[in-house]
Amino acid sequence: MNCRVSTLACAAALMALAGCVDNTGSGSPIGSSDTPARQACLRDVARTTGNSNVGVISSSFSEAGTEVIVRVGPTGRWRCIAYRDGSTAGIQSITDEGAL
Repeated sequence: MNCRVSTLACAAALMALAGCVDNTGSGSPIGSSDTPARQACLRDVARTTGNSNVGVISSSFSEAGTEVIVRVGPTGRWRCIAYRDGSTAGIQSITDEGAL
């Protein structure tokens, strides 16, 4: 039984380490050469907010979906999850949690 618990703990630790975080903070404009996940989130956050002044603040890769934090305008921050097929989900404001 102890071996099974150790195996599960190791598997959980490896999954936690599998993520990759990029906190460049540069705010890439739409159309820059960026990862497909970042581009998908920039595209869909701009469409959702009606504001094309967007840039990537950070992203966190996961096999399940890449979380991208997007700057909208000078002060807005939005969260988006991008998938390998180019689709996105979970687009929501993290500046104003009452928005979308």
